[in-house]
Amino acid sequence: MDLHIRPAQADDAPAISRLVQGLSHHFLLDPEQAATAPFLQTVSPAAIAGYIASDAFDYSVGECQGQLAGVVAVRDGQHLFHLFVDTAFQRKGFAARLWVHAQQRALARGNTQGFTVNSTPFALPVYQRLGFVATGPEVHTRGIAYVPMRLPAQVL
Repeated sequence: MDLHIRPAQADDAPAISRLVQGLSHHFLLDPEQAATAPFLQTVSPAAIAGYIASDAFDYSVGECQGQLAGVVAVRDGQHLFHLFVDTAFQRKGFAARLWVHAQQRALARGNTQGFTVNSTPFALPVYQRLGFVATGPEVHTRGIAYVPMRLPAQVL
């Protein structure tokens, strides 16, 4: 399967939002809990469109067979903000390809500090394979769970 990666555009925001929200069961502590509402607002179509328009974010989408297969975003050139692959396209190396694409763009723009990510417990093995290491214990906040991780510059 071929993955075509391109910069995200504002009209991609609804599809990106659907993708992230469709995978949210992997990181929401209780999807029915009111505490998750503020987090879910951060992945609404309007919020995603705002990130895409912002100079602080570098968003790219991966398409396969005419469908949105995944999304990757880096904030401030150092923080892997989003890396999501649609369930139908998982286990095909797409997450790694999206990450390499985003990493190369950030390095070309001057990142010399390495990268951070807040990994969902579900995605922890993926980030470990990409070279990230945990920098602290699992955190529960705003109805979500994550593990803070770092990819040191010397690994790059």
